[in-house]
Amino acid sequence: MIRRDFFKNGTIALLGGSLFGQFKSVAEVFSPVEEKALGTAKNIIFMVSDGMSTGTLNMANLLLERKEGRESKWISLYRENKVVRSFMDTASADAMVTDSAASSSAWGGGVRVNNGKINANADGTFNTPILQKFKTAGKKVGCVTTVPITHATPAGFCITNNSRGDQSEIALQYLPLKFDVMMGGGNKYFSASKRKDKLDVYAQFQKAGYQLVKTKAELRGLDNKKPILGVFDEDALPFSVDYAHDRALQERIPTLAELTEKAIDLMKNHPDGFVLQVEGGKVDWAAHSNDPSGLLYDQIAFDLAVEKAIAFAEADKNTLVIITTDHGNGNPGLFGGSESDKKFDLIQKFKHSNDWILNNITSDFNPSKLIELINAEQGYAIKQDEAKSILSHYERLDGGGIYNPRKLPFELLGKIQEEYISIGWGSMEHSADYVELAAYGPGSTLMKPFVRNTELHNLMLNATGVKV
Repeated sequence: MIRRDFFKNGTIALLGGSLFGQFKSVAEVFSPVEEKALGTAKNIIFMVSDGMSTGTLNMANLLLERKEGRESKWISLYRENKVVRSFMDTASADAMVTDSAASSSAWGGGVRVNNGKINANADGTFNTPILQKFKTAGKKVGCVTTVPITHATPAGFCITNNSRGDQSEIALQYLPLKFDVMMGGGNKYFSASKRKDKLDVYAQFQKAGYQLVKTKAELRGLDNKKPILGVFDEDALPFSVDYAHDRALQERIPTLAELTEKAIDLMKNHPDGFVLQVEGGKVDWAAHSNDPSGLLYDQIAFDLAVEKAIAFAEADKNTLVIITTDHGNGNPGLFGGSESDKKFDLIQKFKHSNDWILNNITSDFNPSKLIELINAEQGYAIKQDEAKSILSHYERLDGGGIYNPRKLPFELLGKIQEEYISIGWGSMEHSADYVELAAYGPGSTLMKPFVRNTELHNLMLNATGVKV
């Protein structure tokens, strides 16, 4: 029978008695499941802008309005009242501030797990990931992302593992699943020349009957006769602002919107439907680096993928689209001050991200050369003492941030930029903020105004009428 236990899996108990003390009854907090919405969706497209604080969504829309005279698709869905909008609590089992592994596991396995774990409980048991459930039910399934396909967010929908960091093992865990479309970055977890164990994982996927694709041209030629593994870069895909100013990257690597459109096209004619996870993973990486143009242009690239998903769902009439984030990160914002509008508008002309700038500084740089580089690529001239301060960090390489293997001074450059572009940051870490959540299409009325992240697991099963 169709699952009807959306709020019967411990959700109410876990909210705690202190909350319910403010209400006369549980019914005042949660309304009953809308029976007529059960089993109405044939397909699901689950879209995650990883690490998207509310300020990220807001500023990306402001940037689009001022640069292109249009609003983002996400904001237009709100303005046109086309979606059910909700607020989501993102905590993990062991912390109010979640990581991406625990957050994706909450959706994927329906249970909160500790940070760092993928559908792995503290007692040693595991929770069956939702794409395995949908695959067993006969649907086509897949994930596309701008970070390694082995990264935490896609993995949370696909596999179980005690450590999100074991991406080489996760690559092997995907092999027997025969999921229909798995595309993103992460060559170093599949290539024999890059893996520590020198195992040729690509060869194993080919032997198992997968189609392998590594370029945009190869992507165009794919068919749906065999499962697909697409790996388009060594680690994550490039930041969108850098991609937009590099023809070689544009010719070789597809955008998230192109990956989304192709994945839908490959699965849309399956008689039992499909479930696809889409992740804008570099939004999170930019937030960890306090990188404004990396952040906002990747959020816009994610929004273009949202456009593709909504366009398909509007024509198809059988597709539930869920749009959200797993947690906030950095809490960036546009702050007032002298000529803040004019300063914010500088981002319209950025050619490269902070990541590109800092990784292109070499040992022969002096302050004047650094000032010239930033002015040429981002349109403002920092002061001599600011340039000296940045360069001094290259002598000791002590910069913070998770995705910063060279220990470059991302935090310092982010702080310096605030004077020039009026964007400030709260931190370089995830936050405990409740986050935006929107649902479009059949099954969307199952969404309540405030949910826990785990509740989306049963919502997806209920919306499709899948038996488990």
